[in-house]
Amino acid sequence: MLPEEDFCASIHRDDSTTLSEQLLPISEKMESKTGVYTMEEGDESMVARAWLTEYAESTIDIQYFIYSTDNIGLIATDYLLRAADRGVKVRILVDDIMVDALVEDLLILDAHENLSIKIYNPNINLGKNIFTKLASAGSNFAGINQRMHNKTFTVDGKVVITGGRNIADEYFDYDHEYNFRDRDVLLVGGVSNEIQESFNTFWGHDLSVELEQLADPNDYELSIDTTYLWLHQYACNPDNFWPQVREKISQVPLAFKNISASGKFQWVDSVEYVSDIPGKNDGSKGLWGGGATTDKLLDLVKNAKKSISIQTPYLVTTELSHELFRAATQRGVEVKILTNSLASTDNLEAFNGYMRDRITLLETGVQIFEFKPDAEVRYNVMTGALQDSIGFSPIFGLHAKSMVIDQKTAIIGTFNLDPRSANLNTECITIIHSDKIAKDLYETMEIDFKTENSWETTLEFNPDKEASLDKQRKVRTRNLVPKSIL
Repeated sequence: MLPEEDFCASIHRDDSTTLSEQLLPISEKMESKTGVYTMEEGDESMVARAWLTEYAESTIDIQYFIYSTDNIGLIATDYLLRAADRGVKVRILVDDIMVDALVEDLLILDAHENLSIKIYNPNINLGKNIFTKLASAGSNFAGINQRMHNKTFTVDGKVVITGGRNIADEYFDYDHEYNFRDRDVLLVGGVSNEIQESFNTFWGHDLSVELEQLADPNDYELSIDTTYLWLHQYACNPDNFWPQVREKISQVPLAFKNISASGKFQWVDSVEYVSDIPGKNDGSKGLWGGGATTDKLLDLVKNAKKSISIQTPYLVTTELSHELFRAATQRGVEVKILTNSLASTDNLEAFNGYMRDRITLLETGVQIFEFKPDAEVRYNVMTGALQDSIGFSPIFGLHAKSMVIDQKTAIIGTFNLDPRSANLNTECITIIHSDKIAKDLYETMEIDFKTENSWETTLEFNPDKEASLDKQRKVRTRNLVPKSIL
């Protein structure tokens, strides 16, 4: 059913500027350096994606673990469709296991001549009935646990946003009940070429399957024009997309100039992008086997000299990680880790895995902090429009995946400190060798460690009792889940 009112009548794209025009003053630096700008606020990160989509000129390539059809997902999809209408080639690669859209809706989008969708490792969800799902789970346990957890948003091969955020309400502060404290990094020029090449590798791999191989469009009645019009009206409706946020999008050219002139935006000589290959490992070691991101992070921790600060929503450790952190603390390195508390976590299975080895991890000499569901920092990073909505005070859970080594190297990516990220899911990390970026990120993370934002867990204390009794009960029923898939 179409909205009765044409909300889009007064909304126009500014045709007086282009992405190339905005990048022209810095184009020379883009050849040899990477512009780096970290994004803490969901509002800011959403606005950046929207504006880049609106002013893309040739290509938009995105890959995500989760791409939901909630409010943010529908608005993002409308932006992508309008870019495709202008002739921009849009490619969307999403992992199969978390796709919550109907097959016919995906086929409608894929029908656009400039928009293509592929599904990564489609062995458990799309195009499968209950019987084929059960058969796959029983015969291909390792395969169904190898997911694509990479998150990249690349425009014209020149600008990239990567980090912890998926495409869903809770990653951009649009959920009224539960949102994530997350982090992305905007990369301009430089390493963007490598990220584009990585996307092309995934896109061309056999594990990335065209939608029409999973479902025949002739089997469905596809209302293409009606759906496109509905999406456009939905995204223009101020009830769905706050006008003050749309106003920010229109002001991005000014923000580009302000960001470039700010101390937060830095040109960095050495930025590395490390991504696992599609499939990650060959299965010869079962559910173990590691990958490029795992090897790189191990090397960074082993070579730390003074301090390691980590944020990870899920902290499921093994004997290897215990020995790694013990060796670090014994050589005098301060190791601090922030993870979710039982009260803030969205994943009881992962928290159960953390509970099993929490004491052992503390005995290695690391400091552990657990995020509070009502952390005060949420008011610094939460979308202003949500704060203005009277009566809404959503729980915040940690979702940022970051590390700072010796206040000299910053790592922002998709890697959770757990066996799943280490051995099964493909992950990607951006390693920024910059004292300024590292120090700024370190100071930001230090705020999250403060008592108003987290509890310090010790051998004598943990904050599990701060969670509801129901949550305390439920988490203890997850003991049967193997740690190797957490």
